[in-house]
Amino acid sequence: MNERESLVALCQRLGAPAAQAGAMADQLLKRCGQLAVERGWPRERAMEHLLTVLIKGRNGETVPGFEGGLPPSSCKSIG
Repeated sequence: MNERESLVALCQRLGAPAAQAGAMADQLLKRCGQLAVERGWPRERAMEHLLTVLIKGRNGETVPGFEGGLPPSSCKSIG
């Protein structure tokens, strides 16, 4: 089973229909590559981060930086 197939299976176990699970897996893979480049993380670290966000979001939880409202950099210019 390759990485995409594993992600599709995970998304389906989390409740996504098959077609949506495929699209979600594709987006996770794409964003993983982007995070690895943008933040200089190994792909494994980027995927770990994304899966944490996915699973916490599925459980109605948030991770630091995803609380809502303005991004931290925007808050500095207010006032």
